[in-house]
Amino acid sequence: MEVIVVLLSSSILIAVGFLIAFIWSVKNGQYDDDYSPSVRILFDNKIKTDSQTKITSKTKKK
Repeated sequence: MEVIVVLLSSSILIAVGFLIAFIWSVKNGQYDDDYSPSVRILFDNKIKTDSQTKITSKTKKK
């Protein structure tokens, strides 16, 4: 029974520690991102590889 009390208390202390770290990081602006949302629409979602660009460049030359 004592082991359960020790495990519960230690897990609660660890959870409170993570909560404090999260609140501290939010208050210090760790998750603020003002630049990316405004320019996200300008970027393509697909990543172009070299093989895809070679195929398209060959078809354009014909």
